Amino acid sequence: MSVNVRIPTILRTYTGGRSEVPAEGATLAEVIADLDKNHQGIGARVLDDTGKLRRFVNVYVNDDDVRFAEGLQTATPDGAGVSIIPAVAGG
Repeated sequence: MSVNVRIPTILRTYTGGRSEVPAEGATLAEVIADLDKNHQGIGARVLDDTGKLRRFVNVYVNDDDVRFAEGLQTATPDGAGVSIIPAVAGG
């Protein structure tokens, strides 16, 4: 399945400055693996050392937060939009 991944500004150094890139995969885990294969290093910024989504990175497939879906096993249908959004904290 081919999806479009929206890349936040902080991670665009991995994508040559592009704000959106294509990726392949039937699940979010496969999409992230393909993304890392084509844009080496980005996977480590999205996943922690145990292979789980980093605590302060939110990922959406279309408009659904994957933390409330199937996590990395969330289906990524053909043409879906995947958004990687770093959490912002402040005070």
